[in-house]
Amino acid sequence: MKRILGIIAFLIITLNSFAQSKLINGTWHASVKTSTGKLIPFTFEVKGEATHKQIAIINGSEHFAVPDVKAIGDSVFIHMPLFDSEFRAAFSGDNLKGYWIRHLPKQDVKFEFAAEPNQNYRFFKTTAKSAYNVDGRWNAIFASGDTTVAEFKQTGAKLTGTFLTTTGDYRYLEGTVAGDSVYLSCFDGGHAFLFTAKIKDAQTLTDGKFYAGYSGKDEWTAIKNANAKLPDAYSLTALKPGYKKIAFTFTDLSGKKVSLTDERFKNKIVILQMMGSWCPNCMDETAYMVNFYKKYHARGVEVLGLAYERSTDFTRSKKSLEPLKNRFNVPYPILITGYTNDRGEPAKSLPMLANFAAFPTTIIIDKKGEVRKIHTGFSGPGTGDHYAEFINEFEKLNDDLLAEK
Repeated sequence: MKRILGIIAFLIITLNSFAQSKLINGTWHASVKTSTGKLIPFTFEVKGEATHKQIAIINGSEHFAVPDVKAIGDSVFIHMPLFDSEFRAAFSGDNLKGYWIRHLPKQDVKFEFAAEPNQNYRFFKTTAKSAYNVDGRWNAIFASGDTTVAEFKQTGAKLTGTFLTTTGDYRYLEGTVAGDSVYLSCFDGGHAFLFTAKIKDAQTLTDGKFYAGYSGKDEWTAIKNANAKLPDAYSLTALKPGYKKIAFTFTDLSGKKVSLTDERFKNKIVILQMMGSWCPNCMDETAYMVNFYKKYHARGVEVLGLAYERSTDFTRSKKSLEPLKNRFNVPYPILITGYTNDRGEPAKSLPMLANFAAFPTTIIIDKKGEVRKIHTGFSGPGTGDHYAEFINEFEKLNDDLLAEK
C-alpha cells in the first residue's frame, strides 16, 4: 500500500510539474468576453520555475502581481488576490480556454476567457498607422449623464491614460490609435473595461462606446480641452447642518469595538477611509494611505478604514478584507461597519453625512474631533499629475492641522 501511495504521489507531482511547465514564460495575449460578445483584451506576463509560476496582469505602467497560480493536469486555476474573482481554464495546445468568474453576493458571473502565449499585442497583431494624435486632456460626456475628464498619452500608435470622474478614476487604461479609431481597455480582476471611439478630427471624438463588466454599456463623446477639470472633490460631500463631529462604534477584524472617543484618538488628527475590498479605487487609496500613515503617524495622525462590504455577515466580510490588509500590509485598523455598499447604506451608518456620493470617501478630523474636510473619490496613480496634486494638497492639509494649537 505504501508503495502504491508513493507512486500516486510521484505521479501527481510529475503531472503538476508538467502542467506548470506548459504555462510558458513570457507575455500572453488574453481576453474576456462580455454578454454582448465584445472581447475585452489585456496582456499578462508569466514568470517562475516549472514547479511554481506567477503572473502579472499588465495595464499601462501597472504590473498587477498574482501569485496564486496552480496548474494541475491540463487545468489552470488563477485566484485573484483581491475582488473575489478567479480564472478556471484548460490547455488547448499551448493556449488557455475557460472562464473568468466573479463571485458576487447573490450569484457568480462567468465570462469566457482565452489566452495565447508569446503574444504581446493588446488589440491588433499588426496596428494600422495612426491618422491622429489624441494626446492631451478632453471633456468626455457619457449618455448616462456622467461628465468626465479624459487624460490620454499617445506615443506612436500606443495609447495610455484614464477617465477621471467625481467618484474616482478608471485606473490604468492601455490601448492603441489605429487609423481614425481609439481603443482602450483595462482588466485587473475587479474592473473589465473597453472604450472605443472614432476620431472625427483633432478636436473631436465621436461614436464612443463603453463596455463595463459583463453587461454594462454606455455611449460617449469628447471634445479636446486643455483646461478641462472636475468639481473640487472637497465640495461634494459634507456634514448635515448642525453637525461638527462624527460618532460611531464599529468592530475591527479581531472583534474589538472601536469608537472615535477611544483614548488613542484624543488630540489626534484622524483620517476616516470609507472603503471596501471590492473597490479598485479603494485599493489605490489604501496603497497610498499605508505610506501616508507611516510618514504621519508618529506626528500625531491616526487612520481608520471603515469597510462597507457586499455582505452584512461579519465572518464573510472579514474573509474579504484580510487579503487587502495582507497585500498592502495595512498597519492601521480596518473596521467592519456592518453596512453594505448599497445605495443609502453609508448614510445609515453615519447619519450626520449629507450627499454621500462614492467609495472611497475620506473624512479628515482635526485634533478637537471636528470634521474639517471631506474628500469624495480618489485620483490614483493612473491619473499621473492629478495623483501628485492630490498628495500635495492632502499632506499640506494635514501639516496645517498638525500645526494648530
